[in-house]
Amino acid sequence: MEPVTLQQTVDSLLTNTVDTSLPLFKPELAICATIVVLLLVRVFKGGEYIPSFLLALVGSITALCLALPTDGFASWQGLERQELFTGMLVYDTLTAFIRVFLMAFAVLFIVLSRLTGIASTKDGQDYYTLVLGATLGMCLMASSNHLLMLFMSVEMASVPSYVLAGIVKGRQRSSEAALKYAVYGAGTAGVMLYGTSLLAGILGTVHIPTMATELAALDIPNLLTTGEGRLMVMVLVLGGLMLGVGLAFKLSAVPFHFWCPDVFEGASAEVDAFLSVASKAAAMVLLLRVGIGLGLAPDSIQSVDAPQRTPAIAVALADDATPAQPAAVPFQAVASQIVTAEETTPVGSGPLSPVRRFFVIMVSLVAIVTCTFGNLAAYGQTNIKRMFAYSTIAHAGFMMMAIAAAVALAGRDVVEARSAVSALLLYVAVYLFMNLTAFAVVAFLRNSMHSEQIADYAGLVRSSPLIAVLMTAVLVSLIGLPPLAGFWPKLRVLQALYMAGGPLMITVLVAAALNTAISLVYYLRVAKVMCIDPEPDSRGPVSLGFLPSAYVFVVAVPVIIFGLLPNALANWTDLAVSQLFS
Repeated sequence: MEPVTLQQTVDSLLTNTVDTSLPLFKPELAICATIVVLLLVRVFKGGEYIPSFLLALVGSITALCLALPTDGFASWQGLERQELFTGMLVYDTLTAFIRVFLMAFAVLFIVLSRLTGIASTKDGQDYYTLVLGATLGMCLMASSNHLLMLFMSVEMASVPSYVLAGIVKGRQRSSEAALKYAVYGAGTAGVMLYGTSLLAGILGTVHIPTMATELAALDIPNLLTTGEGRLMVMVLVLGGLMLGVGLAFKLSAVPFHFWCPDVFEGASAEVDAFLSVASKAAAMVLLLRVGIGLGLAPDSIQSVDAPQRTPAIAVALADDATPAQPAAVPFQAVASQIVTAEETTPVGSGPLSPVRRFFVIMVSLVAIVTCTFGNLAAYGQTNIKRMFAYSTIAHAGFMMMAIAAAVALAGRDVVEARSAVSALLLYVAVYLFMNLTAFAVVAFLRNSMHSEQIADYAGLVRSSPLIAVLMTAVLVSLIGLPPLAGFWPKLRVLQALYMAGGPLMITVLVAAALNTAISLVYYLRVAKVMCIDPEPDSRGPVSLGFLPSAYVFVVAVPVIIFGLLPNALANWTDLAVSQLFS
């Protein structure tokens, strides 16, 4: 075989980039172009008269239009997985969904920033550049197919977020929040990069599908029969845990959550909305990518000859067949014993089953602790932003449960694994409207009342009945009660856990159900303050104005509509996972 010349390599790279990668990278290119225009427009005479808000809005809408499928969402059923830029990124239905999600959120967030006034005429250029830069990083996070791209995309999303946390000038808490966020982020980034180097050193690659192939070739159970093999497995486990530190930081998962309450309280409510929705969604998809990418070798993914189910929303948990339950075994604390222990949850067979089992156990335990801690810590909060920070932690734990179920199912039942991923995407989509509405109300009330204390919301229903009613609806939806939209994704997550089976998954299911009941108290406490407590005499009438009220109405109404008509959104998320694992 003739050696490949440098010229042939360059030609192949250019062909792959121009013919395959760039046509599928148009939304991200639109964001890049918008950032360049925002930075350069004021260099030219008269550029200062062009509103930066208008440029950012036009750019984000253009990116959204490019992200939408030209032939309708049904075209996702025929979408084939493609690797972009020589394997650095991957384009599939999951990438297509999360890009539409992030671009739509960017449009809504830019409008919110304009209405609240946080992006002033003087600083708007910098603000919108940071927002779009972070959004670009999150798009790359969700489509990462290479550990170096994973690291760079996380940093691309994180660094602008550090600045956004301290964007409010002259406020000590805001500066403190930015400093804490940056210090914690730098520490976790270093740990994650070191974990990547350990994995690369053992496997000889950082391309995620190739890493899965190398892991399968190692034959981990046989490795543990020798001293050298056990050492290799321990290094792999250590590298995986270090990689998980960076992902846990982005998800604000316990025990790497400590930055979240302080940053949320110190940053503006608008930035909190950005961090709690866009950042969490991208990090969830990235965690799913890592779990599935390392847990399934590319040549081991097999289709299941089973009919596609109707959306799980329409199916009660009791109607599904009970999966076979293996005998329970004790959990081993030592990592080398975890990967060789008998299955505590059925994750399928094959050479990568120890990897999936280890991932499922770790994510499940962290999810239980994160969800429980977030809900319990939210009880004693008096600041509304700090309460929503712990709420965000709790919801992150709940969404991680869906990822654990999806990876557990991926090795043995592709149809149910897709259903679990669909449940996660449904949760993310509904969470956009719930949290964006909540933080928008907090931001508008801050401008009107100059307070973010829960006690100062007393009697709000008498001054602003529409805002109080919509906020109450969102709070009830965050609990997960019918008939609002927040009920359906939680039901589908519980169903995915049930179908995954096994003592561990059933334990996670029980913990999820109990946490839903626990969250009832602190959410309804805010609703009780707004709707039942008497209005204080010291506070005058609260009026948000027409445009802020209209914005809250527009982003809150889907919480009600998708609660009554859930299949409209569920069918979309089912299409978004139709080609996964195939």
